[in-house]
Amino acid sequence: MSDGYLVLEDGTVFHGRSVGAEDVAFGEAVFTTAMSGYQETVTDPSYAEQIVCFTAPMIGNYGVAEEREESSRPHATGVVMRQLGGHAWAEWLRSHGIVGLDEVDTRALVLRVRDGGSMRAAAVADEEELTVADALEQVRAQPPMAGQALVAAVSTPEPYVFSNGSGPRIAVVDYGAKGSILRRLARTGAAVSVFPHTSPAEPLVDFDGVVLSNGPGDPEPLENEVETVRGLLGRVPILGICLGHQLLGLATGHRTYKLPFGHRGANHPVLDRRSDRVLVTSQNHGFAVQPSDTKEATHVSLYDGTVEGLDFPGLRARSVQFHPEAGPGPHDAWPILDEFVREVADAG
Repeated sequence: MSDGYLVLEDGTVFHGRSVGAEDVAFGEAVFTTAMSGYQETVTDPSYAEQIVCFTAPMIGNYGVAEEREESSRPHATGVVMRQLGGHAWAEWLRSHGIVGLDEVDTRALVLRVRDGGSMRAAAVADEEELTVADALEQVRAQPPMAGQALVAAVSTPEPYVFSNGSGPRIAVVDYGAKGSILRRLARTGAAVSVFPHTSPAEPLVDFDGVVLSNGPGDPEPLENEVETVRGLLGRVPILGICLGHQLLGLATGHRTYKLPFGHRGANHPVLDRRSDRVLVTSQNHGFAVQPSDTKEATHVSLYDGTVEGLDFPGLRARSVQFHPEAGPGPHDAWPILDEFVREVADAG
């Protein structure tokens, strides 16, 4: 194992020990407060082009298992930890080509990102192979996350059938869909088909319901995807999740913006304005729908007031910014997917 480091675009350097692939990883430095789910996090397509810092003090302590993976490959470019918890996790990182650093002062790193915002960064496995000055020059040449349309790199290229249930037919538009969303839908008995992000509205309206999935990057450049969502409004029941929520917001006249350091973790409180109930939710996003007092804004973040849910009964469309499938995370929001499928079935 070699000595490595993480360098942020402002020049701040955090030294550590390389425990993953011997390489250099570039991406946006972000942090997650989830206490578990490290394998799910790294394979979540929403983490594309990001270096993830885990705030939990030990990562890797319960091993790895293929069934925990949210997609067929890792999407985070690098992993930063305070302490490596097991050799299986280190070997998994190496075998998948992911740069991993431990013995990093993650508390100081999180404070820096919290105060300065998410920043472009490089995780360097061997400090002797690349100087800090050279790495910093390359970091500053990387494009910022704002303005990046990343869904094309994570979406399925062709439609496919995920499950042949006896329940309602649900189309999932894949902007970077987590496997646990598909599995949760299939568990309800729905027949689930998955479509590329480029799919037009016409094949989707033939289904009983449409789910707009999570995904990485900035929603604003996704003009074609927003137009497709507009073409679905009022024609088929819609449920948006994460990026899908933001696209529904843009399609209905709301605005999105980049959060200073994002919402990532499994302990985010969200207020359901209709019931005054607080849900503890799993979240992973760097962009959000701007705060709104409009009636359709059904859920709000208790951290910063951003819109966490929308509901348009007349258009048969709703969405949540958080992850109701909770992979990983608390189960407060599990009923959202179940209720959507049940309502679609009852309407049919």
